[in-house]
Amino acid sequence: MQLETYEKPKVEAGVLVVERWILARLRNRRFFSLAELNAAIAELLVELNDRPFKKLPGCRRSAFEALDRPALRPLPTACFELAHWKRARVNIDYHVEYDWHYYSVPHRLVRKEVELRATATTLEAFLGNQRVASHVRSYRRGHFTTLPEHMPASHRAHRDWTPQRLIAWGERIGAATAAVVRWQMQTRPHPEQGYRACLGLQRLARRFTPKRLEAACARALSIGAPIYRSVASILKSGLDRQPLPAVQPHLALPPHENVRGPDYYH
Repeated sequence: MQLETYEKPKVEAGVLVVERWILARLRNRRFFSLAELNAAIAELLVELNDRPFKKLPGCRRSAFEALDRPALRPLPTACFELAHWKRARVNIDYHVEYDWHYYSVPHRLVRKEVELRATATTLEAFLGNQRVASHVRSYRRGHFTTLPEHMPASHRAHRDWTPQRLIAWGERIGAATAAVVRWQMQTRPHPEQGYRACLGLQRLARRFTPKRLEAACARALSIGAPIYRSVASILKSGLDRQPLPAVQPHLALPPHENVRGPDYYH
């Protein structure tokens, strides 16, 4: 703040000089294009920078060459990208969620909190000041982006939660729950990606009782939606308490003069 206050009068004085020696001299001229205006300003700017100082040796150009130019650095090769930051906890499936998409991080970071930096093209994960993962940004909601190097062959978390253990848990609840758990494992590119939904099913069993979870899974299977969101919605709306719709047999219509019959359309 002190540096800004100290420099402010110099900046304002420089603006005043430009107004007097450039803008004031062009005020009565008419320009028909931006390029023509810029050319006129550039011509007067050269003249202004070459004007000798009144109390110091040299001019603005010589001062720039001696003081400022040696301190200049090249411009960045890439344009500035707007980034959004978010804190996220690494799930047991070693993925973090950003904008409804799931990105992998090294499995050693399971249950740890990381910072996500998202731009229009990339998603990066940081632990402290170290970048631990980088992905091409994806906008597919509910899908996974997984790097093979983030998937160790064996790890304590994998021994604690395996597809076999989760399926066995589902079988203890009931056949419908086991079928939903198997669907989570079999439809993912990697079984570990189904852990998140299966752990969600376990939370639903604790919240709504295993009996209601089994009924909700049966209804989800009957409508062809064995996903976590459907099961949770069925439980929250109480549809699991209602009987499953029976499959209605095809009933033949009695003959009637107003009924055309299938032969009419041949």
